[in-house]
Amino acid sequence: MAKKHVEQSKSASMDNAYIQGAGVVENQPITETLEKNYMPYAMSVILSRALPQIDGFKPSHRKLLYTMYKMGLLNGKLTKSANIVGSTMKLNPHGDAAIYETMVRLSRGYQALLIPYVESKGNFGRFYSRDMAYAASRYTEAKLAPICSELFREIDQDTVDLVPNYDNTTTEPTLLPTTFPSILVNSNVGIAVSMASSICPFNLDEVCNTTIKLIKGEEFDITETLLGPDFPGGGLLIKDEIALKNIYETGRGSIKVRSRYSYDKKNNCIDITEIPYTTTVEAIMDKIVNLIKQNKIKEISDIRDETDLNGLKLTIDLKRGTNADKLMSKLYHHTSLEDAYSCNFNVLIDGVPMVMGVREIIEQWHKFRQNCVKRRVKFDLNKKENKLHLLKGLSKILLDIDKAIRIVRETEEENEVVSNLMIGFGIDEIQAEYVAEIKLRHLNREYILKKTQEKDQLIEDINNLRSILDNDKKIDLIICDELKEVSKKYGKPRKTDFLYLIEEYDEDKTTADYAVNLFLTADGYLKKITPQSLRTSGVQKLKENDKIVTHLETTNNTDLLFFSNKAQVYKTNLSKFNDSKASLLGDYVPAKLNFDDGEKLVGMVATKDYSGHILFFFQNGKLAKVTLSSYMTKTNRKKLANAYSYLSNLCAMFQENAAGEYLIVSSNQKYLIVNSSLINSKSTRNSQGISVMKLNKDCFVKSVTPYTEGMINNSYRFRTKNLPARGVVPKLEDVGEQLKL
Repeated sequence: MAKKHVEQSKSASMDNAYIQGAGVVENQPITETLEKNYMPYAMSVILSRALPQIDGFKPSHRKLLYTMYKMGLLNGKLTKSANIVGSTMKLNPHGDAAIYETMVRLSRGYQALLIPYVESKGNFGRFYSRDMAYAASRYTEAKLAPICSELFREIDQDTVDLVPNYDNTTTEPTLLPTTFPSILVNSNVGIAVSMASSICPFNLDEVCNTTIKLIKGEEFDITETLLGPDFPGGGLLIKDEIALKNIYETGRGSIKVRSRYSYDKKNNCIDITEIPYTTTVEAIMDKIVNLIKQNKIKEISDIRDETDLNGLKLTIDLKRGTNADKLMSKLYHHTSLEDAYSCNFNVLIDGVPMVMGVREIIEQWHKFRQNCVKRRVKFDLNKKENKLHLLKGLSKILLDIDKAIRIVRETEEENEVVSNLMIGFGIDEIQAEYVAEIKLRHLNREYILKKTQEKDQLIEDINNLRSILDNDKKIDLIICDELKEVSKKYGKPRKTDFLYLIEEYDEDKTTADYAVNLFLTADGYLKKITPQSLRTSGVQKLKENDKIVTHLETTNNTDLLFFSNKAQVYKTNLSKFNDSKASLLGDYVPAKLNFDDGEKLVGMVATKDYSGHILFFFQNGKLAKVTLSSYMTKTNRKKLANAYSYLSNLCAMFQENAAGEYLIVSSNQKYLIVNSSLINSKSTRNSQGISVMKLNKDCFVKSVTPYTEGMINNSYRFRTKNLPARGVVPKLEDVGEQLKL
C-alpha cells in the first residue's frame, strides 16, 4: 500500500509539472526554426520527389519500373495492376493510390508519354480529359514496354549503384542505365520547394541523332537535328526560331502549340482532333460555352465531345455563313485551343538542381553513360579475369591428372584437400577450390583440354576490354552504336507538325460585318437593329421623357467612342452590343461600359478609319476642333482620360468629315453662324480651342445646332469671317415662329 501511495504521489507531481509548463512560449530564432523544421522537408522534396535526375526519372517512376523489372514483366505476360502496386510498396511506402497514378501516367493507354514505358490493358483514362477517369487497379493489367529493355539492359552488371530500400530488406538502383537520353524524350513536370521543373518531350530519332553528333564533337546548329518539341497529343507547333534557340541554350522559355482541326463542309462543322498538351477537352468546352453566354462568340450553334475509341474529337457546329478559319482564329485567341508550354529544364545532377540547356543536358547524360559503360566493361573484365585465373589453375592439373586424383584420395580429412592441392600443384586457394569442386565425370583429358583452350580467347577478350577502358573514344563509339540501334528499333515519325506562317489575331477581321441601324437616346440607351428587323417593327420603345438623339446607318464592325461629362471617352466596337429590336429599350451604355459613379453620356462618335474631326463647343464660347485620329491607340485600351478640355462645361459635340456651318445661340438670345473651316484642327485631345463667340458677363452658350439653309431668314446677318464675334439678336422676320433653339 505504501509503494502504491508513493507511485501516485510521483504521478501527481509529474502532472503538476506539466501543468506548470503549459502555455509557455520559448523564443527561437526564425533561422533556426527554418533550418531544423523546414529545410529537411524542402531537401526531401527536391531530392527525392519532384525533380528528375539525369536518367529521366523521378524516384517514384524508378521504383515502379524497377519493381516491374524484378517481377519479370519485361518479357512476361500482363499481370493485374494491383499486383504491381502491392510489390512496389516494398520500395515506395507512400500509398497505393500514388503508385497506381504514377503507373497510369507511364502507360500507353493514358497517352501522356511520347514513348510509353508501360503496356496497358483496360481503362487507363486519357491525359487530354479530366473527366475520363481510369479504372481501379484490380480491373486493369500491365507489363513493361519493349523499350524498357534499354533501361535495364545492363543493370545486373554493376553499371549503377544499388542502395538499401527504406527498411533494409532489399536494394534499389539510384539511377537506371538508360542507353538513350530519356530525360529529353518524355515530358517531366514537377513542383518542388522554391523551384520546379518542366521538360518538354522531343522526338526519339532527333534526340539520338543530336546526341551522336555532339558526342562526335561535330560543329553544328542543334536546331538542324533537334527541330523542336514533339508532343504525344500532336498539334501544330508555332515555329519561333528565337524562342527555340533560347530554350536550347538556357533551358527556359515558352513555345506555343495550336490545335489541329478540319472543316466538314457537308455538315458545316469544325472537327478538332488534336489539342495542346497543356489543356483538356473539358477546359476548352467550358471556355467556349462561357464565350457564347457572354455574346463574344455568335457563330457557334452547338459544341459536343465526340471522343471515342478512335481518339479525340471535339465537334463545333457553325451557323450559316460562318467562316471556319476566321472563327478558329478567334478561338485560338480566346481559348486554350492555342496554349503555351513553359519550359524549365531543371535536373538533379549529383544531388544538385541545375537548370541547363539541351547541349548541357546531353553532355551530362554523356558523362553518366560513359560511367555506365566503363562500369559494365570493368564488370566483364573482372569476370573474365577471374575465369582466366581458374583456367590457369586447371591447366596445371592437365600436367598430371592422376596426381590430382591421388592427392584427393589420400587426403584423410576433407578440409585438407584444398591445401594439399595448393602444395602439390603450386596453385592458390581459389584455383584449388575450383579444381576440388570438379565432378568426377569431368576428370578426363578431353574436358580439361576443352576448358583450357578457352584461355586464348579470354586473353584476347581481356586485352580488348582493357583497351576500351583506356580509350574514351572507343567508349563513345559503343554509346553511338547503341543510340543508332535504339533509334532504328524504336524511332517513330513526329506527331507535332510545324506552323511557320501565322496571321496575327485581328478581332475586326473575325467579326461578322453586316448592315445595321444605330439609335442612341438622350438617356444613354443604344439600339442596334438590322434593316430587316427595322422594316417589320413598329414604334420605337423609349423611356418616359427620353428621345432619340442619334440615328446612323452603319455596319456591325464599327468602332464607337462614347464621351462622358467627366472628359473621358470609352472605346468599344459595335459588335460587342447585341442585336436589338424597336420594341426593346436597348443596352444602357454607362452600365455596359462600366462608367464611373455619377458619370453621364454626353456624345457618341462612330468610325471605321478614324478620319475626320470632332468639334467641341464649350459654354464659355470656345470651339475645339480635334482630329479623330488622336483617339486611335495601338494598344487595345478601353478608356481614355482627357478626352476633351474640362476647363469649361461642354455644350455640344459633333463629328464631321467635311467642313460645315453651325448655329450658336447664347443665353441672351444672340445668334452666330460659324463655319468650321475657319478653325484649325488640333491633335491634342484636351485642347481648349479658340474663342468663336464673345459673351457678355454672366452669359454662356446655350445651344449649338448644325446649320442648314432655310433654318433662319437673312442668314447673312449672322455669318462672320472674323472670330471671335458677338453674334446678333434675331428679329421676328429672321426666325419666324418655327425655330425654337
